[in-house]
Amino acid sequence: MSHNQVERGAGSKHLAAVILARGGSKGIKLKNIKPLAGIPLIGWVLRVVIDSGVFDSVWVSTDHDEIEKVSREFGASVFRRSAYGARDGASSLESVQEFLENRPEVTVMALVQCTSPCLQPWHLQAPARMIMDGDYDSVFAVTRQHKFRWEEVHEGENTKPLNLDSKHRPRRQDWDGELVENGSFYFSRRNLLMNGVFQGGKVGYLEMGSEYSVDIDTDIDWPIAEQRVVKFGYFGKSKPQGVKLAVFGVDGVLTDNLVYFTEENGHFTTYNQTDAMGIRMLLDRGLTVKLIASEENELHQKFADKLGVELVMGCENKLAQLVKWRNKMELDMTQIAYMGSDIPDQECVKMAGIGGAPKDAQHNLKVMASFVSNFDGGRGAAREFCNHIILVIQKATSDANRSET
Repeated sequence: MSHNQVERGAGSKHLAAVILARGGSKGIKLKNIKPLAGIPLIGWVLRVVIDSGVFDSVWVSTDHDEIEKVSREFGASVFRRSAYGARDGASSLESVQEFLENRPEVTVMALVQCTSPCLQPWHLQAPARMIMDGDYDSVFAVTRQHKFRWEEVHEGENTKPLNLDSKHRPRRQDWDGELVENGSFYFSRRNLLMNGVFQGGKVGYLEMGSEYSVDIDTDIDWPIAEQRVVKFGYFGKSKPQGVKLAVFGVDGVLTDNLVYFTEENGHFTTYNQTDAMGIRMLLDRGLTVKLIASEENELHQKFADKLGVELVMGCENKLAQLVKWRNKMELDMTQIAYMGSDIPDQECVKMAGIGGAPKDAQHNLKVMASFVSNFDGGRGAAREFCNHIILVIQKATSDANRSET
């Protein structure tokens, strides 16, 4: 059977999404689970894949225990690839074929790239329909570029234009540009993949806007991707609808959770001026900020007074207090951001529209959080969370303005 003659079975169809996430990335160590804007890189993609609702199964193909752990936490099944399939020289096609050999029920597969964090559910829903309900055999992602290409030559030789007449250079608005693969996803029928091609038979494409076409290969791509993903990334079905209230647990978030005792049996607590500046930034933007603590500490009160924010101490049930604040302000939980570090904060972090945690927070809490800082408590975690909240607010405002137009 040739590549253009694709077998379409009349029986049941099984559409599987597969994300390849090898542990031995050469560009950025453990890139697939490195936090991007507070969320593991693979988490951004898995959230989109699952919420798209078009896949019969969602898989991460990996050889690494920590990647497997994170993938399962985000709701994916895990395929443990062989040592041969995980070698440095293994191609994506080899890894896909190994997966298919072990999953005979899969009739159509979507290879979704972990390094494309700005994907949206509709980017996957459309090609799924083209294959599952239409007559396409393979569909892939492209983006439009307006770039003039020139022939590569050796020194001293004369180069030539490849896609333009240099004597009549078109204006951007007069040229449609070119469609270029962006690598975000490849949908293909099983027979094509087992015959060694991603694109064959009747081939279609989905054009993605350049704002969504983000790829991460090197460290220099990371800060750019963090800005783009906050503005154009998918935050889930219950994404924040405009934050009005930000709550910070004091111990372990605004402090390093250590108690320093002096020879005179006194003690002192340290706070971070950078965190204080972040809170003032939220206040300047009209947000209400409140602090909450399980323990009584007069130094916490002095810090809260300095900031001019309300502090509740000795709080045994933080969720109950959070609900009181919500009811009084007549807010939805999606309008609340909460950062905590330990067991008493868990339910608040889970219920809040944006749940945050410092880098050194308890593991179970970090799993629930939608944002995990690159810094420890008392060492800039709260400031980074404040920056994240501001970016999310800007995204919500931008989305609202876009929908009105």
